[in-house]
Amino acid sequence: MTTDVMQEHENIRRFMAGCTVEVTPGGARKIDSFRAILKEGTTVYVTFLPGSDFADTVECVQRLSAEGMNPVPHLAARSIPSKQFLEENLKQLQAETNVREALLIGGGVTHPVGEFDSTIQVLQTDLLQKYGIRKVGVAGHPEGSPDIPPAEVTRALLEKNAWAKQNDVEMYITTQFVFEAAPVIEWDKRIRAEGNELPIHIGIPGLATIKTLLRHAQACGVGPSMRFLTRQAANIARLMTTQAPDQLVRDLASYQANDPECGINLVHLYPLGGLEKSVAWMYAVQNGEFELKPKGGFDVKL
Repeated sequence: MTTDVMQEHENIRRFMAGCTVEVTPGGARKIDSFRAILKEGTTVYVTFLPGSDFADTVECVQRLSAEGMNPVPHLAARSIPSKQFLEENLKQLQAETNVREALLIGGGVTHPVGEFDSTIQVLQTDLLQKYGIRKVGVAGHPEGSPDIPPAEVTRALLEKNAWAKQNDVEMYITTQFVFEAAPVIEWDKRIRAEGNELPIHIGIPGLATIKTLLRHAQACGVGPSMRFLTRQAANIARLMTTQAPDQLVRDLASYQANDPECGINLVHLYPLGGLEKSVAWMYAVQNGEFELKPKGGFDVKL
């Protein structure tokens, strides 16, 4: 193995270090033991889907905490019925699980169910700090938002940057999953030029078939990098072929290693229904159990 190959190998391992994962409350019920799949202390996001009962999120957070994980509940601003409801649930989370981190998103509903229609309004209640939340993730949109004009996305991001500087809360950006590196790199450089100083946790898809990836991508509004999938899906025989994000990871790891101003500092893995196999792939990469391919990407030894 040449020096250059060894360095790139190490860049990929470093890029995937500390990778976080997520589960839905419904998906969590199908898992007998998180300890059997995840290393102790793993950060696990607990999603909140429109129309869900937040009590399910609380229950899942409690279980993950009891099994030695670091649970991070999603708080969907437009699905919060009231400030009182938010406070009651934050109080319960703090009392029963000692949660210190949350992911704050707008939520995929057109009309708010209560008094919040943006994440900044939730931040400005100061309830997160009151109930022990000291680290907050906010949503990032490398390929644009289907619901929000670009100028508004920029304004909101800069507003969150300003809020983070004024409050004793560590803030970062978590993105939806993407399939190609180029749109991410372009976005990172653009928002940096616009004034973003928040670190980025970039979303990558876990192991899944092209058919499954297409379904999730369409549901989540993933944009330009979907051309990667549509090229693959053109071959019908490959629709049920399992894909790994190795080329994406290799490209982004190279970007992180070679651009000192790169804003990406962590990876967030979306299992897309296959937590066990996706996590096994993640750990194999972290352990260096892979070989670089001459034409790009890498093969993992599972």
